[in-house]
Amino acid sequence: MTAATGSGQGLDVLDLWERSVRAHPARPALVTPHRVLAYAEADRLTDAWADSLAERGAAPGRLVGLAFGDPARTVLGMLAALKAGVGFTVLDDRLPAAARAALVRRTAAAVWLGDGDHAPEAAYVPDPAPGAPGPADDGTAGTRLRAGAGGSDVAYVLFTSGSTGQPKGTVVERDALGRFATAVAERLALTPDDRWLQVASLGFDVLIEEVFPAFAAGAAVVCREDTRALDAEELHVAMARSRTTVVELSTQYWLEYARWLETAGATTPQALRTVVVGGERMDPRPYRDWQDRQPAALAHVYGLTECTVSSTFYTGRLPADAGEVPLGTPLRDVEITVRRDGRPVPDGETGEIHIGGPLLARGFLDDDAATARRFVPDPYATAPGARVYVTGDLGRFDADGQLVFLGRTDDQIKIRGHRLEPARVERALCEAAGVGQAVVFPDPATGTVLWAFTVPADPAAAPLPGEAVRLTGADRDALVAPLEAQLPDWAVPRVLHRVAVLPKNPHGKIDKKLLAAWASGPTPAPPAHIPAEAQGPAHAPAPATAGTTQAAPPAQASATPAQAAALQGSGAGAPAPDGAGPGGALGITLGLFREVLGDPRLGPDDNFFDHGGQSLLAMRLLARLRESHSGAAGLRASALFASPTPRQLAAALTATSPGGTPAGR
Repeated sequence: MTAATGSGQGLDVLDLWERSVRAHPARPALVTPHRVLAYAEADRLTDAWADSLAERGAAPGRLVGLAFGDPARTVLGMLAALKAGVGFTVLDDRLPAAARAALVRRTAAAVWLGDGDHAPEAAYVPDPAPGAPGPADDGTAGTRLRAGAGGSDVAYVLFTSGSTGQPKGTVVERDALGRFATAVAERLALTPDDRWLQVASLGFDVLIEEVFPAFAAGAAVVCREDTRALDAEELHVAMARSRTTVVELSTQYWLEYARWLETAGATTPQALRTVVVGGERMDPRPYRDWQDRQPAALAHVYGLTECTVSSTFYTGRLPADAGEVPLGTPLRDVEITVRRDGRPVPDGETGEIHIGGPLLARGFLDDDAATARRFVPDPYATAPGARVYVTGDLGRFDADGQLVFLGRTDDQIKIRGHRLEPARVERALCEAAGVGQAVVFPDPATGTVLWAFTVPADPAAAPLPGEAVRLTGADRDALVAPLEAQLPDWAVPRVLHRVAVLPKNPHGKIDKKLLAAWASGPTPAPPAHIPAEAQGPAHAPAPATAGTTQAAPPAQASATPAQAAALQGSGAGAPAPDGAGPGGALGITLGLFREVLGDPRLGPDDNFFDHGGQSLLAMRLLARLRESHSGAAGLRASALFASPTPRQLAAALTATSPGGTPAGR
């Protein structure tokens, strides 16, 4: 089945912006914690920025780089670049220095705007700064500034992970961006009364979806103060205070927010009407639970950077008997077919998802070979020269015409909303001294952490067959440190094991289920440095799976008097009321580390991030801690980075003043 809607030339993305400026000059375009910029004001400011870019050499066919630590300035920079007739690229401040430097070289941007620590040396902030008086409106804004820019000119270049060992820069043209903004605004029925909260990392293509459909509808984009990730409670408060109506969350982030709402006995803020969710396969159960309990509607999306962010939306109510959450139906100007061996298959049959239409990217930056492999001529299209993108995703159209995702044709995985070729990480691991083979895959329980299993090059260094030895200390650091220097945080394995061999299944592929079973193995004796009374239960509760929104049980969250006494190095006494004493705080914190990380062997001095912790699990840990200890009421994720062990975090809790804030916040 081919699903296709829309045809003809779309409006340029700046035509959409100017239409909103004319229709709603005094309405908010950008909402920040400190200031609201109306459409007319933002228009004049970005006119001035565009002039500054042109004076410094920005011209059609070139790129402008953006490296702000401030999301609002990033949004203004995107508009200014488009007004100057050039494309933009955004440098993610979370990338390691070497990776940032490589992207700066590859984009060869004519000008860099930015003020963050990650910004290239030549980056600058144009005048006027947001909030300062801008130039007067002389009636020539927009059209004059983008003279020479056409629909086939580049709008932006954003990078995705690639199997070649370096990220691939996807080149999206202005016509595709304008059509996309129009289609999303139409599908979500956006109006000038809407406010879309920007939460995606600034190097992620979801940023495009958070900004341009809102501007096309005359709605407001709500920006955070900085790029720091919001935990579930902070997200809830930010949406309530800013009267957010639309937000887009990765699947795992949404699950954490749903978990927090249930635990807190709360519902979504009154103004919030739609939560867009995508990035990973969705379990139907939490989707139905949300629809039964929460007033905000869900929109399940599917798309790829190479096809201009999102291609399909599912906005219906999930039937009780549905075994999958559908990916939905195509946006206007998107054509989707399911093919086998290059030929479309009948509805209901499984094949590889192919995406066509004018929203396809031009291709990959300076990589004609990769472009030719994935963007192929479409022999079934009626338009001459039509192309189709080969996604590598398996799917089918159900009886209602909804696209359903069924897995991958290759080994590519999704980790925390990002696509990753495991081979890229595996090759990097094998470059380390003493490593002969490696395999990488997401943890089976939550799918949010990468696990790595390595085979020593020297058989004498291998453990016994069937054993998986967890790497810690210097052994772990020797493998992780080089990866952290070249890969984004989400692509670095946090749990590493050494095995004698990578077992194969009957199909000749590495048996990842067996490796996971080896890793779980018999629970070893607890480390000797933890007093017996403080060991807690023999088995910690299993971590919640990616498909659950149930709150973690409160068992093992608080210490018994004996545990508290042992942790204090005393043979008697009980924790202070509400677990506020030093022993109680450590007992609670240690129990929650074990619970969230699913490892009953953890001790008071084990580092959260060295044992599989990452941002989403940090949200869960802090939420559970706030439920269990009064001193954690104001604790935020930054405290965990400063105090990553149970002992350090417990000390931060007990440093709480009677009416104050926990240390390490």
